[in-house]
Amino acid sequence: MPCDAHVHLKNLLELDPEAEKARRRLGVAAAASAWNREEFAFHRKLAADALREGAPPVFLCFAVHPQAPRSLADEAAVPGPDAVIRASVAALAEYAAAGELAAVGETGFDLFDSGYRATETEQEELFAVHLDIALQYGLPLVLHVRRAMHKVFPHAGALKKLPAVVFHSWPGSPDEGFSFLRRGINAFFSFGTTIMLNHKNAIRSCAAFPAERLLFETDAPFQPLRGKRHSSFDDLPAVILAAAAIRGGQDAGTAGAMSADTAFIAPELERSSTAAFFRVFGD
Repeated sequence: MPCDAHVHLKNLLELDPEAEKARRRLGVAAAASAWNREEFAFHRKLAADALREGAPPVFLCFAVHPQAPRSLADEAAVPGPDAVIRASVAALAEYAAAGELAAVGETGFDLFDSGYRATETEQEELFAVHLDIALQYGLPLVLHVRRAMHKVFPHAGALKKLPAVVFHSWPGSPDEGFSFLRRGINAFFSFGTTIMLNHKNAIRSCAAFPAERLLFETDAPFQPLRGKRHSSFDDLPAVILAAAAIRGGQDAGTAGAMSADTAFIAPELERSSTAAFFRVFGD
């Protein structure tokens, strides 16, 4: 069973109403991230329907995205962005206490440009709250980190107390990833279409990390391949094939012309990433 370690199902279905049918057709288990009550309720219903109908499972994740302080402030139609964030933090605590969450996420730090850097203090405060809730309820943490890996290392002592830490769309170097593992963090590194878009750190890391530490994702709909409107579940097999090509010494862009090594590695990689997915998010 292929597994999508990070997807925004409500956003995807707004763009592609057939996406849930595609997920079921492809047999994809998914970890769906939400950041407000409306989005979570939508994902909760999808998860319940999938369970009732024997479809591949949907695992529920919730957090206030680190981009939210900036994006809400930029949206004139959103009254009182601080109140909106507080409401979502309250919802996170409620869902965690009720045992509804497979993971807390995505949370973390985004310092990509000056606009995001201007909200660094708010991001730090939000991350501290999310980390505390994950620790309190023994939940995995899903991290979004953009140009901010230095913000994560000081929390290594707390992170190693969590059952798992998933680095969504891993942006770091192999050395940084191995450093987290040496610090005793049960870290998993998730890769998406960036390995097909010549992101050198992602490619080097995908080649270097142990297979049992790898997850794969679409980040749908937000990580499209060139020429596509949005990413989708249909991208997941191509991502796994590209990862197999990389680990077999091939260029990810030539994965369509599979070497014998790639043809052998791809199903093994799907199996190991599926096992890792269920270790993180549950049965």
